[in-house]
Amino acid sequence: MLQVREIQQKLANQQYLCDEGLATVISLSMYLKKPILLEGPAGVGKTELAKSLSSSLHMELIRLQCYQGLDEHHALYEWNYQKQLLYLQSAAGNSSSWETIQRDIFSKDFLLLRPLLKAFLSEQPVVLLIDEIDKSDEEFESFLLEALSDFQVTIPEMGTIKARSIPLVILTSNGSRDFSDGLKRRCVHYYINYPEFEREFAIISTKIPGISYDLNRQIVEFIQQIRKEKLQKKPSIAETLDWAKVLTELQIKSLQDKKITSTLNFILKYQDDIDLIADKFINQK
Repeated sequence: MLQVREIQQKLANQQYLCDEGLATVISLSMYLKKPILLEGPAGVGKTELAKSLSSSLHMELIRLQCYQGLDEHHALYEWNYQKQLLYLQSAAGNSSSWETIQRDIFSKDFLLLRPLLKAFLSEQPVVLLIDEIDKSDEEFESFLLEALSDFQVTIPEMGTIKARSIPLVILTSNGSRDFSDGLKRRCVHYYINYPEFEREFAIISTKIPGISYDLNRQIVEFIQQIRKEKLQKKPSIAETLDWAKVLTELQIKSLQDKKITSTLNFILKYQDDIDLIADKFINQK
């Protein structure tokens, strides 16, 4: 079992700063072979965690992007109909029985693996990222719950297929809807919120090594302050990093610089939010 400090160090090597609470959840979920359900605002590092774990643990990352209308076939498999048709055409001229042809065309050779089945059939454990599961329908959630309970799925033409190796499963949600008690019970839940000052300062320092101490401090103070405002969309860590890179590239040394107003669209995505923050914090300086 990977220890908490070891996980933190491995993730730090990938420039992902992981606190002790999250590292503990990762360690114990790997030990128990239980999926991790990460909830929190968009852009706080949920998807990035899966990518960093994949790299740090030298495991393949398989990603299933969820969306409304996603069904089990798009998550599991599809039959290669063109290949099946070619096989049928070639078999028409030989003496093979229909039972033999049916058995052949509904074999693994004719399967197009989608993320979930690809993860289950991998010889080595992988990181399976089920991203933004809150965008999927409740029917898909029910199917996923069954698949992740025993790490096996059923293909009508082939029967039950058990996972060759148990993947490290990470589900992410931006909180657009709630989940069933069954899914929550099956997973280890962890909420990633916007970081506190020290953590956000450290993240920027790690990701942008050349940034000055003073500019970094001003950026984090400003971001922490405007997140308290009633905004349509609060700045995420990802957007804070983009803004810090922009200010560094423009050689801006202080938020007193007049060019700041023209860069607010990197952290604020609605004009009403930009106007509010500019009038309240920028124009009055």
